[in-house]
Amino acid sequence: MRTIISRIAGVLPVLFLLFVFQIQCLAQTNNRAITTYQFRHVPADKADEFVKRETTYWSKVAQKAIDNKLLTFWALFEKVGGNDVNNDANYLFINTYTDIDKGGDVWSNAEATTGMKLADIETNSLSTTTSQFFLHAENWAQAKGAVPEKDFNYVSMVCHDTNFPDSLISLEKTYWAPFIQKAMDNGQTPQKAWGNAVVLAPTGQNIKFTTVSYDLYKTLADALMPDWKPNTVFPTKGLNKIGNIEISRRDISVYRVVKVVAAPN
Repeated sequence: MRTIISRIAGVLPVLFLLFVFQIQCLAQTNNRAITTYQFRHVPADKADEFVKRETTYWSKVAQKAIDNKLLTFWALFEKVGGNDVNNDANYLFINTYTDIDKGGDVWSNAEATTGMKLADIETNSLSTTTSQFFLHAENWAQAKGAVPEKDFNYVSMVCHDTNFPDSLISLEKTYWAPFIQKAMDNGQTPQKAWGNAVVLAPTGQNIKFTTVSYDLYKTLADALMPDWKPNTVFPTKGLNKIGNIEISRRDISVYRVVKVVAAPN
């Protein structure tokens, strides 16, 4: 039903998020785990029913798959704003599979799991899948003392386009990861967590992003206008190296966390 990942229509493949509401799950313990992003467009008059079915029924299916070690993470996010709200994808599913070749097993027994007829819980008729992507989560940092259920409410998805995705991921790990960890721990930024991922497929000339990084915040205001303490010293050398291998302007979209189901750490 939800085959596998999509992309934020128009939003650069942002790329997400992941946690027991602890996005930590996305920093996958199994390096063979694959994350999918599936982007959906849901008309305004169907949004309430769509969200109800997903959070009431399909989250239970995801929880069973997590219990059976088929998934480690399931999440539904709602896009905030957009430049073509009547047509762009406005919801994003993120799923992390322990074995992508068994992905179909996750969604095949929904009726037995929920006790409902498929016709009464399916959401394909309420939405249009606009794109799907496969990614591999790479790095993760979380603010000391952060409580995912309370602090991970909004996600800023940052899509990077580069011919050298592995190098960009490595540079972020070397320069940005330790910086943002310290900045979050010291209260220099309202950001609560950070992670990144590399796009596995699809790739090519028409796909305008090859890696995604995601910043988590408690409030929408913080996600839209994250302020930094005046004495913050940024890793300029590393940021310049990252900027030098990016080939286009970053695409950034903000999402509200609707619901997350994740394996315990």
